Amino acid sequence: MSPEVPPPTRRALLRAGAGGLLAAAAGGCGFMPAQKPDADRLAPVDARVDGDLVYFNWADFVDPSVFKGFEKEYGVKVIQSNFDSMEGMVAKLNAGNRYDIIFPTAKWAQRLVRGGRLRRIDHSRLAHSRAIFGTYDYFADPWYDPGSAHTVPFTAYKTGIGWRRDRIGDLTDSWRDLWNDRAKGKVFLLDDRDEVLGMGALALGLDVSTGDTGDLDRITSLLGTLRPRLRGFSSDSYNNLLNGNALIQQAWSGDMAAMLYQAKDPSVFGFEAPKEGTPINTDCYAIPWNAPHPGTAMLFIDYMLRPENVKKNIEYIGYPMPVAGSEKTYADLVEPFPECMVTQDDLKAGLFFRNGGRAAEDARDTAWTHVKAG
Repeated sequence: MSPEVPPPTRRALLRAGAGGLLAAAAGGCGFMPAQKPDADRLAPVDARVDGDLVYFNWADFVDPSVFKGFEKEYGVKVIQSNFDSMEGMVAKLNAGNRYDIIFPTAKWAQRLVRGGRLRRIDHSRLAHSRAIFGTYDYFADPWYDPGSAHTVPFTAYKTGIGWRRDRIGDLTDSWRDLWNDRAKGKVFLLDDRDEVLGMGALALGLDVSTGDTGDLDRITSLLGTLRPRLRGFSSDSYNNLLNGNALIQQAWSGDMAAMLYQAKDPSVFGFEAPKEGTPINTDCYAIPWNAPHPGTAMLFIDYMLRPENVKKNIEYIGYPMPVAGSEKTYADLVEPFPECMVTQDDLKAGLFFRNGGRAAEDARDTAWTHVKAG
């Protein structure tokens, strides 16, 4: 990666809240195949080579050396393609594209499970699964996939505030810091519906995923007072802070960790996880119901869980992986920003973005439109 022209991070490509598609997908609607898959299409499979790996993920989110090692060890090719949003991923699945391994976030994993779109995963057929499920008991029975029957956690991250400590000094550990007078005109919010509405909800002491119209009116009113102070909406927190376009930026923890590779002096930056609460999310490994090579997908998941590969990937992407023994690797990586760490208590705090019904998702879309329009 070139220090002169930092690449866009994985999260910088994310755009949430795609209106009708998002609402239609609420509660699992919009994911059912034209014909319900036979039970054997959803059943677990053994980890074994049954073809090349057809891989579908965010761009640049696995260390290339890990891919090369997997290809060499098992004599297969990794055929990569990328999405730039969850909606884009699902659109490809709905169009009939076939992949062996995909990486939904928690709420989208729940929708895919409800829609019968994911093959079950038997953890006992993964040699390294206890490194997750034997230590991170949250994932033994997560809300989005009971019993983790169809998913294995890939990464975990939180949302907070990144800022230029050298320009505006210390902050107060609150979402209200986004209203800091010293940063007026150089404040960015993430270009993400759930993150922005969730921030407003937490600042007001409301549920992070509220779809109540009264709550959303309060949130849009609060964010209306922030709108004149904004420079804009951007998920490229990495570059905005590095080049000084932002003095304060709502930011994903993993992108702040990745920024440490580029910062000449990390001490000029800060990252806080506000005291009112920080949204938590996770990306998952999942095998679509129509995967052409599900056995190779199982091998890949197990290969990714090997300690040496976990270490490589954490250092490459800047996001923690909830695998026992990897905690020090990530702690060392984010030493200047310890708030980037995601703990079991963070996972259990209930601050994941949840799916709402159609009316709630429509209301959130409307609120987001109002916030963006100012």
